[in-house]
Amino acid sequence: MQVVEAFSSESLANGYSKAQLGGLSPISLAYIGDAVFELYVRSRLLIPAKRIRDYHQQVVAQVKAEQQSEYVDVLMPHLSAAEADVLRRGRNATTGRSRRAEAKHYQKATGFEALIGFLYLSDRSRMLSLLALLSI
Repeated sequence: MQVVEAFSSESLANGYSKAQLGGLSPISLAYIGDAVFELYVRSRLLIPAKRIRDYHQQVVAQVKAEQQSEYVDVLMPHLSAAEADVLRRGRNATTGRSRRAEAKHYQKATGFEALIGFLYLSDRSRMLSLLALLSI
């Protein structure tokens, strides 16, 4: 099964209303977005087969805060006003600090994850079109 098919399957649809999505905190969206993005990256890097350690290192390089911060810069010109607002809310909602990342990268990464979480729950085809713009 192709990565795109797995993520766009209607059988995965959650059926959340706009009101329900609007009621979720940016941190809740980032929580979902973190899991979705890591699964997306793992799926993209699965072929060709490699040793698990090498595979893991490649995945970690793509999902770390610094890299996600760079992805925000790539995606910003392509975002609608509503998508940019979700990203901004996620970035501003960051209260903690990562031990491994600078605060500015951690904040942008949280915004990125909030955007991915929001799009996963509301418009998977849009999420996939944005992810296709990234060099993964």
